[in-house]
Amino acid sequence: MRSENRIPVHTATPPPPPPKRSRSYQKAKYYVERVKESLTTRVSKMICSIFLMILFVIGLIFFILWLSLRPHRPRFYVDQFTIPAIAQSPGAAPETATIFYNITDRNSNQNIAIYYDSIQLTVFYNDQTLGTSPVLFPFLQRPKNTTLISGQLGGDAMSITSDTWRRLLSDRSDGRVVFRVEVRSGIKFQISTWDSRTHIMHATCDVGVGADGSMLPEYRNRRCPQYFS
Repeated sequence: MRSENRIPVHTATPPPPPPKRSRSYQKAKYYVERVKESLTTRVSKMICSIFLMILFVIGLIFFILWLSLRPHRPRFYVDQFTIPAIAQSPGAAPETATIFYNITDRNSNQNIAIYYDSIQLTVFYNDQTLGTSPVLFPFLQRPKNTTLISGQLGGDAMSITSDTWRRLLSDRSDGRVVFRVEVRSGIKFQISTWDSRTHIMHATCDVGVGADGSMLPEYRNRRCPQYFS
């Protein structure tokens, strides 16, 4: 006899498998992904290239500005240097010695002026000071401008001992006496309304004179070496 209370049993049916993608669909999807990656890479490279180009242009502009605004040191040349006393008789006294000089100071900067404190001139012989004196008061030298420093050093500005004078005359008998001329000043570079800090400049020039006390030709048109302290 069939039982009226039997629970019906249902067999579970597995879901149908997902439809297989066709080979052409998979291939198209692959190419789409490759194209997306390629576009992303190209855009990234383009952005990097533009950024690097901007940096290059900015750097080039700053380099050109630096070249045009970089201050150049003033240029000094000794054009004339004579000490007539050494051409006189050996009996000439050292206190009669007077040095006559012409020195050219050239500012070669295109747009930069140079402000000078008072310029001090000192003459040495064998590292001994023969004389020193201020030769110019403070002044502003304009760009592309030349200043002539001319004068004489003698009297109280000179201090030559008898021993130094004898050695100097001994060198004269050999046909050449070499002196060292130092131009010293505090300078500031001026661009428009901007001033640099003060630099203590030293320009040193070796000058040789002959037996007649006049400057030898081979010492003319020599640019004087410089250093800052």
